Amino acid sequence: MPTHSVSLRRLTVAAACVSVAVVAAREPAPPTGEGALAFAFSEVAAEAGLVHDTVFGGVDRNRFLLETTGPGIALIDVDADGWLDIFVVNGTLLDPPTGAHTPTAHLYRNRRDGRFEDVTDAMGLRQTGWGQAACVGDYDRDGRDDLYVTYWGQNRLFRNTGGRFEDVTEAAGLVTARRWGAGCAFLDIDRDGHLDLFAANYIDFDPGRTPTPDSGLCRYKGIPVACGPPGLTGGKYVLYRNTGRGTFDDISVKSGVTRTSSTYGMGVSTLDFNDDGWVDVYVASDSSPSALFVNNRDGTFSDAAVLAGCAYSKDGKPQAGMGVVVADLDRSGTMDLFKTNFAGDTSTLYLNDGKGFCDDRTFPAGIGINTRYLGWGVGAADFDRDGWADLFLVNGHVYPEVTQLPGEAAYAQRKVVYRNVAGRFEDVTDRLGPPMTVARPGRGAAFGDLDNDGDVDVVVNNMHTRPDLYRLETRASAGTWLLLHLRGVASNPDAIGARVTVRAGGDRWVDEVRGGGSYYAQNDFRLHLGLGGHARVDRIDVRWPNGMEEQWHDLPVNQLHTLREGSGAAPRR
Repeated sequence: MPTHSVSLRRLTVAAACVSVAVVAAREPAPPTGEGALAFAFSEVAAEAGLVHDTVFGGVDRNRFLLETTGPGIALIDVDADGWLDIFVVNGTLLDPPTGAHTPTAHLYRNRRDGRFEDVTDAMGLRQTGWGQAACVGDYDRDGRDDLYVTYWGQNRLFRNTGGRFEDVTEAAGLVTARRWGAGCAFLDIDRDGHLDLFAANYIDFDPGRTPTPDSGLCRYKGIPVACGPPGLTGGKYVLYRNTGRGTFDDISVKSGVTRTSSTYGMGVSTLDFNDDGWVDVYVASDSSPSALFVNNRDGTFSDAAVLAGCAYSKDGKPQAGMGVVVADLDRSGTMDLFKTNFAGDTSTLYLNDGKGFCDDRTFPAGIGINTRYLGWGVGAADFDRDGWADLFLVNGHVYPEVTQLPGEAAYAQRKVVYRNVAGRFEDVTDRLGPPMTVARPGRGAAFGDLDNDGDVDVVVNNMHTRPDLYRLETRASAGTWLLLHLRGVASNPDAIGARVTVRAGGDRWVDEVRGGGSYYAQNDFRLHLGLGGHARVDRIDVRWPNGMEEQWHDLPVNQLHTLREGSGAAPRR
């Protein structure tokens, strides 16, 4: 099996079966006091060049819920140079002042030196409106990742032509009546190698027919606030099948995704819930049962969330779900679900028992201690590389008017970071200190190795201010790591839907390449695994999205490995 080594600082995607890269980890300053962790975060957005404010409705008061949900964010390697770039969704104002600068989304190209360059105009991505989510996928199989952005109004598909992005929404057959688009994800529902597209819709919103706070109809703890979502008509889920000819067919009704009691959909993530090799979809829904669309392998889906036990809270009530992350949090080999919710409630942890059911372990696992914060973006990553995926939660209140409520959590809120200690979670936010304890009005969050140093960084889109970039720094006590970049050949090029099993010594880790995730976001397609103290990987098993299975053996750690479909060994039975 040929192996090629290149520095991650000069990474290119090689056509070999495995490309390897090695980097030296940075050592942060020694901690002071007790309870030192093996990792820390620094906030570096300003010096990195992420300087443009997000504009999203009124700052102190909102007339409509449209002004409150906030925008998402996506990690996308726009030029296929092996370095993640950042796409920041933006919003607008209901009544922009005369002569005011028109807000736009921003694309920041990674300069590979810790800084980013705003290339929005050069790449043809200047756009305005009520932007919501962004998701990424190579829908036309040309080797370049494309971008889908949801809006209140018209969702837009941008094709990556190599030097610019081209709005191909109309040409692709994706023009619709006005909708409030929400979370989205590319996925291959029929394993034909062409990425299909799933999108949630939040509310059937018409400002001319929606009551405002002045009506007195909508209050939060006694103060007038924007109305909804209860009392407003919920949106429906949509599914588009890729024809393979650059166009999409709307199969929402035919596929069954409209036959569900779930509505007010927000965060979306793909997963293979039942491990049958066919991609499924989970949606965190606001004030409604969440949805788990299980792939029936015939072009249709069934919402199994209620039967599986991942639609409601432990006491059988709908929650105000926002973001979702999928990961094997208990290392049982199955894909678990973690969902962020509204203030006054906990986040929710559903462990997948591998038999088609979820076990709500929110309180036994230590998650139930926090009810004060309102959660949005969320990610699972092994920050200390001890072999157990930790959790990072982004918070911020939905109503700016909460400043009128003494004792209420503020509009801007701190992060919550849970360290996974063999399946039980410990809130280590205070031990991390700033910038995790600094209050910010967070919304969408994306997770990935932005500086190619072998750990997972976090970028957050905030309301009414610039984004945050939290660079992860690990200490010498952190474990070893592995970064896997899967490239499909017969399968979709991004390998969305692939399942990977890594074995070292007697330990095993399972993960997937997923579309969507977090809140209105797209994470790094590359899989990052902490390996504890293991010095080598014995075996990597990959089940590609089309069902093909391959193995790679005896691989070094602390390196990036690019695995190309068709270049591994046949499984040993």
